Amino acid sequence: MFFVIIFTYFFLGLNSIFANDFYYRHGVAMHGDLKYPKNFEKFDYADELAHKGGEIKLSSIGTFDNLNPYILKGVATWKAAYLFETLMRSSFDEPFSQYGLIAEGVKIPDDRSWVTFKLRNEAKFSDGSSITPEDVVFSFNILMEKGHPIYKTYYGQVDTVEKISKNEVKFSFKGEPNPELPLIIGYQLPIFSKKYWENKEFDKTTLDPPLGSGPYLVSDVKPGRSITLKKNPNYWGKDLNVNSGRFNFETIHTDFYRDETVALEAFKSGSYDFKLENSSKNWATAYDFKSVEKGQVLVEEIKYFRPSGMQGFAFNIRKNIFKNRNVRKALSYAFDFEWSNRNLFYGAYTRTKSFFDNSELSSQSLPNKKELKILENYRGKVPDEVFDTVFSPPNTENQENGLRKNLRIARRILKNEGWVIKNDILTNSKTNEVLEFEILLRSPLFERIVLPMKRNLKKLGINVSIRTVQDDSQYIRRLENFDFDMVVTNYGSIISPGNEQKNYWSSKTADLPGSPNIIGVKNPVIDEIIEKLISSKTRDELITHTRILDRILLFNYYLIPQFHIGHYRVAYWNKLSRPEISPKYDLGFDFWWYDPEKAKLIGEIENEPIHKEKDSGNFILLFLTTSLLIIIWRIRRKN
Repeated sequence: MFFVIIFTYFFLGLNSIFANDFYYRHGVAMHGDLKYPKNFEKFDYADELAHKGGEIKLSSIGTFDNLNPYILKGVATWKAAYLFETLMRSSFDEPFSQYGLIAEGVKIPDDRSWVTFKLRNEAKFSDGSSITPEDVVFSFNILMEKGHPIYKTYYGQVDTVEKISKNEVKFSFKGEPNPELPLIIGYQLPIFSKKYWENKEFDKTTLDPPLGSGPYLVSDVKPGRSITLKKNPNYWGKDLNVNSGRFNFETIHTDFYRDETVALEAFKSGSYDFKLENSSKNWATAYDFKSVEKGQVLVEEIKYFRPSGMQGFAFNIRKNIFKNRNVRKALSYAFDFEWSNRNLFYGAYTRTKSFFDNSELSSQSLPNKKELKILENYRGKVPDEVFDTVFSPPNTENQENGLRKNLRIARRILKNEGWVIKNDILTNSKTNEVLEFEILLRSPLFERIVLPMKRNLKKLGINVSIRTVQDDSQYIRRLENFDFDMVVTNYGSIISPGNEQKNYWSSKTADLPGSPNIIGVKNPVIDEIIEKLISSKTRDELITHTRILDRILLFNYYLIPQFHIGHYRVAYWNKLSRPEISPKYDLGFDFWWYDPEKAKLIGEIENEPIHKEKDSGNFILLFLTTSLLIIIWRIRRKN
């Protein structure tokens, strides 16, 4: 009898182990445990009582000619991403965790060599057809074959994708362990309808709204001018816990503006409802108008806790003049951030000193024992400074004649590298090559930042031209084809870095058209460090390798760091409301809502500035003009 009982328990144990549902979980965390348990009601930063309905009017700078944001061709509007759902949904108050969306469950072994997703029976496309494993397999394959080239890098370690049952699909991986890859598949793979795309060309631009499975449908498109999304009343996922308090607007209308100045004036007049402000000058001076004083427009700074990322002047090191690290280092002395912050930015910014500033991932301390142990393997292959120096960009703070001193340092470095002044132009003494280049800009707003640096470089004998390209398609093409010398760029950063670093910095992406590796980095040490970062098994291991990567990038002077702030600057008409709790790592705008009671109180819109300097200026101009006319009239009378 005893052996019968033991055998029964053993059999039941094996049966449960091999049962499909045994290892399925409601979510997955990159490291550690999930914050939210199975069957949780909502995210902490969601308000389940948020009003549903109303219209939100938004703006975008530029233009568009494509509703498929997953291909290289055309200029896509990313508003179209609202049409497509993914297998999992990320939370915004955890470093990197995901919960079931199209997939109700996820199964991953300890070594993360594969991942299986169990699809929800209720998950459907907007035409009512069910989302099947065949659709998931098709979505992956079509992106690899005809999607943006970057997907081949992102999903390069996926070995096979297969349907294993009527509602399960399995991704198997190859090569070195990549613990992040199951999560990347979960939240970054848009799911397309295989049937819909059967007789269509996926890699061609389209203005026909493609079939999706998301909360919104395209109701109106005016190419290059506007796009309107309407809530799908039959959206299958509206009652899921990950969507509680989310997607509250009935209509999302976006107007496209060619110029930031025009867009700002349109906001003041009430043409759209919400603005995320990126200009410190505008933030300090442009939000001083009647509607703000009357409470019709709210102006807020909302703190975030994610890494600030890196904005900077990026060198195209494919160009001969920028291949030399010390030349790049010398040019960094020509950017006087402190002067710009005082005179242009109203003291609003902090100088960026790390690709992961504002977080524990930053290398703004000397390397610890763990870092040094790894770095020793690369001594002689990385700059010596990474071992015993904390990176600090050149500055003029608390220095008398600080800029002059910095330019003297730059001259000395350049001279040591063979660059001398000939006929007032910096010239290479060996090749007679002239050091001159073009800075490519997307917006005229950056010209005021670049012009002082251009003057400083001129003092070094370097001729710099500035090209502002406001035609989005032309600008994007030049970046995709690496047709530039220097460009102002921004590397966004997340609290749990991983495979995106391969896209930014790996040798494999340096010559890939449309790659985020716009600088052209080809560094075997960086390639190795990124692989170790990606395969990190613990949070501590991830932090260690991220700091090492940060040090190597900084001391190679691939770009000249600019500045950052630690909060979002938002202005919005007081007919919007947001949850009391803000997510730590995102603005969480999808959780805001239209408030009909507030909207009733806005009343008539007045757009005059509060302060009257402009009015007095106009009065003075009117006075001078009138006086001049009177003088002319008197002269004519005398004659």
